[in-house]
Amino acid sequence: MSLFDSTPAPTAALNRQSPLAERMRPASLDQYMGQQHLLAPGKPLRLAIEGDDATSMIFWGPPGTGKTTLAKIIAHVTQASFIEFSAVLSGIKEIKQVMIDAEKAAGFGSRTILFVDEIHRFNKAQQDAFLPYVERGTIRLIGATTENPSFEINAALLSRCRVYTLVALTEEQIVSLLQRALNDPERGLAQSGITATDEALATIASYSSGDARNALNALEVAAKLAQGRGETILTKPLAAEAMQRRVLLYDKKGEQHYDIISALHKSVRNSDPDAALYWLARMLEAGEDPMYVARRIVRMAVEDIGLAAPEALNLCLSARDAMHFLGQPEGGLALAQAVVYLALAPKSNAVYTAYAAVRADVEATAAEPVPLHLRNAPTKLMKSLDYGKDYQYAHDLEGRVADMQCLPTGLAHKRYYHPTGEGREKLLAQRMEEIARVKSQKKT
Repeated sequence: MSLFDSTPAPTAALNRQSPLAERMRPASLDQYMGQQHLLAPGKPLRLAIEGDDATSMIFWGPPGTGKTTLAKIIAHVTQASFIEFSAVLSGIKEIKQVMIDAEKAAGFGSRTILFVDEIHRFNKAQQDAFLPYVERGTIRLIGATTENPSFEINAALLSRCRVYTLVALTEEQIVSLLQRALNDPERGLAQSGITATDEALATIASYSSGDARNALNALEVAAKLAQGRGETILTKPLAAEAMQRRVLLYDKKGEQHYDIISALHKSVRNSDPDAALYWLARMLEAGEDPMYVARRIVRMAVEDIGLAAPEALNLCLSARDAMHFLGQPEGGLALAQAVVYLALAPKSNAVYTAYAAVRADVEATAAEPVPLHLRNAPTKLMKSLDYGKDYQYAHDLEGRVADMQCLPTGLAHKRYYHPTGEGREKLLAQRMEEIARVKSQKKT
């Protein structure tokens, strides 16, 4: 890999054999679609590009939002050498060689933009290799990632870069890109004579989930299908056939994984069965491990439903077993049944908050000894030391309750569990009041 023969994509020769998405790659900011929050006149990234700001940067956003394209446009506008580097295919040896070449180029007054696609896939040592060169200005690093940089990029490298968040394109923007590709005689499909109905383009845009690359690839497939059948108009059924299946933006180990399970949990907590079903389907249809989902659903039962509907836990455990027994897709119905029940069930986090309070006291207070009256006394020595002395056996007492302190002395009379008035927990609250009344009567 050499710096001296690298050319930014906008000035490269057109290759008609390249995929449509590559041929239609914008060559200037005026052709670039979307990201107006960054690129509209007066916006931060636009000003940085037009001002030839040499700061390194990280582009964070979902696939197909134009991260690579934007990096190439920046190289073209700023007349810098452009090196494209894949974190999937390259290691630290290649990184060091590129840096050596960059230093040589800098000696001749040449500026270098090093674009690292999927930079989050580099480990700490590989990311650290960039630091001295970014610090000295030998290279201008532009990294692209679909993962949250706060989690995936070293703090030292991140502090030397500006992070720009790119968002998925809207369906209207995708339709405009598709129409542009159909009308372009040099890079697009105009020479083929293929046209498309509005419904066909809307179908591709809808199924692409904001991914421009995926949408253009689908358009190309649809055009080839039409040509193979002697047709010149792309219809909605043909577009749907070309897409096969909607693209679901999801990464089982990335931010989408955590965002969507969070949305599912919070929809259940907010008693919204429709939203809960939607987020469940988003995870399962994107290929998430159904047993992971089942485990999280069990957690929802104990965290958010609790003793307001204690049967919810058994239902969720049964749904987990059904998923394990049936697999997908049938097992998904068991999980769907569970989330709908959880969403509609009465809610209580009283046990959850009570246990959190207990844990806090366990951490913050001294590990007091068990009160003597609660200790077992299996030996004569223990009995002589008053182990078990004054213990009251509740079953022998009226009301089956003894007026006996069971917490350590330092936490005597501390109350952790405060039942709500929801579902069956209302009955538990009444029982606690009854227990307190019995104890009070025994004191008098």
